[in-house]
Amino acid sequence: MPPNTTTSVESVSEQFQKLNLKQLAREKGTYQIFPKISYPALEPFEHHDVGKLGDPKKASLYDSAKTVFDLTPTIGTEIHGIQLSQLTDQQKNDLALLAAERGVVFFRDQDIDPYQAVELGRYFGRLHIHNTVGHPEGLPELITLLYDEKNPDTAKYFEGKSAADGWHSDITYENQPAGLSILKIDTVPSVGGDTLWASAYEAYDKLSAPLQKFLEGLSAVHTGQVHTDNAKRTGQFIRRDFVDSVHPIVRTHPVTGWKGLFVQPGFTKKIVGLNNRESKTLLEYLFNHISGGHDFQVRFKWTEDTVAIWDNRSTFHCAIFDYFGHGKRHGWRVTPTAERPYYDPNSKSRRQDLAEKAAKQ
Repeated sequence: MPPNTTTSVESVSEQFQKLNLKQLAREKGTYQIFPKISYPALEPFEHHDVGKLGDPKKASLYDSAKTVFDLTPTIGTEIHGIQLSQLTDQQKNDLALLAAERGVVFFRDQDIDPYQAVELGRYFGRLHIHNTVGHPEGLPELITLLYDEKNPDTAKYFEGKSAADGWHSDITYENQPAGLSILKIDTVPSVGGDTLWASAYEAYDKLSAPLQKFLEGLSAVHTGQVHTDNAKRTGQFIRRDFVDSVHPIVRTHPVTGWKGLFVQPGFTKKIVGLNNRESKTLLEYLFNHISGGHDFQVRFKWTEDTVAIWDNRSTFHCAIFDYFGHGKRHGWRVTPTAERPYYDPNSKSRRQDLAEKAAKQ
């Protein structure tokens, strides 16, 4: 049995095998429900990362694929010829390791459905149920992404914001935030709608040594206030209170052992121990460092039925809302959670570790 499998009270497949979310989105438009159900606070749990069971050579993936290629030197790998709906346990382990190392992995022309994605997500960790966002009826583990060009309020909301404000890692306001995220986009506009990812490893490595040392002794507050504000703006029910969590600014990844920067404009509020002016100044610098780090980013152009699987512990991402008037964009996301973020003073940076391993060869 996979390390993170949980048993459903009722089989999700019995409820949802007949639902075609792509068809619903294209023909009906909005189909999500926003139930007024109160959820209890999340309880701590011990996370078992299957990436630690991965083969360093990822042979189970690479030997089965038609093509595997990196999109940039530091982040992003694309794999052709494998269906995520048919992965073996060893392929899942190798995928978790690959995502930990490369940040984000892309698979085009995928047949995986929402039920299969939920089961896949459970293999990687305890699934997160969002506090406010809509989901298909009976499937709260799924976050639906549906932005319709015909909704003027949606376009108005995003046009009033800077694209750089959208950089984030998923649900970092939780005490145990997301590990991997699984996102399938099945409907794309005629142009636009790309997504950016940035490497947290390289974001750390690009900082000067004195700044690295200073940041390694600091923590920051992460808050879900943006979701609270959006719920109030749209009148949505908040099903679980949003919490503030304190996480290290430099985080050690449990699988790679590499250091990564762990702040972003989406949810990071304040640096603990600094006064407001110092905190604001330093966070603005780090946010600009991430958004302007084009040499450690990958910009991905979606095609219909593409899946991205990324590791939130080693990446940031930012969706580009530039396509209003050019069609509808629809997809869904499953979000396994992982360990509480920590910093190990004996951990190494990505560059340091790879250089030491190369020197031994």
